[in-house]
Amino acid sequence: MKARSEKLSWWAKIGYGLGDIYGGGSGVVISFYYLIFLTDVVRIAPALAGTVILISKIYDSITDPFEGILADRTRTALGRRRPYLLAGIPLVFLSFVALFYPFDMASETMRFAAAMLSYLFFSTVVSIVMLNYNALHSEITLDYHERSTLSSVRIFFSTLASIVAALLPMEIVKAFPDVHSGYIVMGLAFGAFFALPYIATVAAVKERSEFQKPPEKFDWKAAFLDPFKNRTFVYTLAMYLFAFVAIDTVSTIVVYFVKYYLQRSSESSFVNGTLLIAQVISLPFYVWLSKRTSKIRGYIIGLVIWVVAMLFSFLLAPGNLSFLVYVFAAVVGLGTGGIVVMIYAIFPDIPDVDELHSGERREAIYSALVTFIRKFSSALGIFAVSNAIGWAGYVPPLQQTAGGATKLIEQPQSDTFLLVLRLIFMLLPVVLLAFALAFALKFPLTPQLHSRLNALLARQRANEPLDEDEKQALTKALLG
Repeated sequence: MKARSEKLSWWAKIGYGLGDIYGGGSGVVISFYYLIFLTDVVRIAPALAGTVILISKIYDSITDPFEGILADRTRTALGRRRPYLLAGIPLVFLSFVALFYPFDMASETMRFAAAMLSYLFFSTVVSIVMLNYNALHSEITLDYHERSTLSSVRIFFSTLASIVAALLPMEIVKAFPDVHSGYIVMGLAFGAFFALPYIATVAAVKERSEFQKPPEKFDWKAAFLDPFKNRTFVYTLAMYLFAFVAIDTVSTIVVYFVKYYLQRSSESSFVNGTLLIAQVISLPFYVWLSKRTSKIRGYIIGLVIWVVAMLFSFLLAPGNLSFLVYVFAAVVGLGTGGIVVMIYAIFPDIPDVDELHSGERREAIYSALVTFIRKFSSALGIFAVSNAIGWAGYVPPLQQTAGGATKLIEQPQSDTFLLVLRLIFMLLPVVLLAFALAFALKFPLTPQLHSRLNALLARQRANEPLDEDEKQALTKALLG
């Protein structure tokens, strides 16, 4: 009876999954187009463009953990998470519009400052909304395999949104003779696209009443340091960071790689779209595999597929047959699909491990720590990439205005720039994924251990006598 009670209706799964349209889609727009938007449209130097993102992450390092603590300690009639999602609907829209507003002041310093403020606004909103959204994943079902299914539903919507975000932004921009008008319309359209689904999320998802007990007295050490004593969390965090910084690196550089090295400027969006469609196609396989074996097995298989694809990327060159580029993108998508869906299925299990030690439900603080560290590492990666291409001599397009319409005129790139571009695209992801694999091979939480953990936590929440030998064994295996 208890196992059946953990099953979610399809309305709940779909309503929850729709919320990741924002998480997945906005991330793709940022990764694929924001750096080149800053360098080519806002017209700030690559080093300054990377600095915009880096400074915002330093800001996040201060605010994210406190946002998580606030969310965990919130108690309302709507629950702990949904009030933030409801308030986020107008803020998501406004922050995304501001993010892609083509500031055109005469001074580069002023353009840099305006871009920085808009990114800080966006970063604050995405932190608050997504940490509460991610925290809900742990709360709405406690079943190990149901969480995998829920993860596949959210990643399905996330990837569909990512496909739209990969294909349409530049098509919207190109539909206007003036590049500035194109970006304004794109920002308005995608701001609404990302904000409105949260109406369904708030309506469909119900929070667990047993997780609404009054919070314990705040302890900063327990909030900020104890999570890093959780071996399962540390390993998951390492797997997430190394793999997703690799994804960020490829996503940031792929437009430059396709445009300037492969000489396929008009195909960048379609290459990205092929990758993301392959991700969607791979989801049922990885969910099936995780139920037959484990989540970590699915993660490792996806990682190996991606590494093999990146090694074969050395064969890509200008003049290749078109289908080779698209086959490469599809294989990368099949690999990254496993990494993404499995890591998001693993994260909801972490607060269960933490509850074994703390006796509390601290989903949001874990989500906040992950969000902060993820964004900070991503910013460092993008900062390094932006400085590398600037150092290598990237020449941005010239802006030409005629009849009130601004157009971009592409410029030839040096051999040094193209060499650095290839090395970043091909080698850096492989190195990062090797580190991710090292942690994955030692990951401690198996389906069997999670089943034992759930049974013990159910007795602990009901204040029933515990098997202390079992608790000690689980603590040693999962917490270290």
